[in-house]
Amino acid sequence: MACDDPRMVEYGNGVSGVAGQVTGGTGGGGRSVDMGASASQFINDSVHTISTLPPAALLGLVVVVFLGLIFLKRAF
Repeated sequence: MACDDPRMVEYGNGVSGVAGQVTGGTGGGGRSVDMGASASQFINDSVHTISTLPPAALLGLVVVVFLGLIFLKRAF
């Protein structure tokens, strides 16, 4: 099947793929890693996961964190 628009780039392989090859990247296979975006995505994913937990799981999480803090206080 022929492509209707040969200039179209596949999803995910646009400017970033070419730019990584031109600049040489940071040793990550020609692609650079944006640490700020990675940290932001980690926080966003964590908040989303916690916000979708049922109430019983949230209570269990609070209890585990509280017991962990007590354990750390006694350990040090």
